[in-house]
Amino acid sequence: MDLQVMQNVLDWGYDKAVNGVPGLDSAKELADDYLNEDGSLSEKVDSLIRWQNTKCATSGFITNLGGLITLPVAIPANVSSTLYVQLRMIAAIAYMGGYDLKDDKVRALVYLCLCGNEAKEITKDFAIQIGKNFATQFIRSISVKTINQINKAVGMRLITKFGEKSLISLGKSVPIVGGIIGGTIDGIACNTIGNVAKRTFIR
Repeated sequence: MDLQVMQNVLDWGYDKAVNGVPGLDSAKELADDYLNEDGSLSEKVDSLIRWQNTKCATSGFITNLGGLITLPVAIPANVSSTLYVQLRMIAAIAYMGGYDLKDDKVRALVYLCLCGNEAKEITKDFAIQIGKNFATQFIRSISVKTINQINKAVGMRLITKFGEKSLISLGKSVPIVGGIIGGTIDGIACNTIGNVAKRTFIR
């Protein structure tokens, strides 16, 4: 998979996550469900992350989802479905934090969160430090040129991530063991990504 294909996958997945697909809530609708719950904003976000973790760790859900949101490029259904769940989760958290999902800078931050803890390494290369009010400062001060460079860096990291996932998928020739391994890895990754998104978008 080359960089342009990866960017197309991200853009397609983000648009589907934000606008919704038949039978699935959009990121905003998902966020509104949790915003209507009792508790603090932080607790509501934690509840959303926990439920998305469960989805990512459930191979049956991911397999069924693959049939609904088949990507326009040849990548494994479990990869495209996991990517969609994670993009929608991050976008929902951004919306809960009061950010405009139509803003290209918010979109870039959502993509950055997909890299999990490695997001810090990517931003360091651009002399950007993730910390308090990071998202607000990013949106105010980052140029379009820098956003494009960050998106490329994110794309390269995700290409590597997809490659690692493909190797892990080789273990799925033993269905039960493979399902447990794949589900556990997806669940852990989703939890990490969710927490990075929370630190990014929830003030």
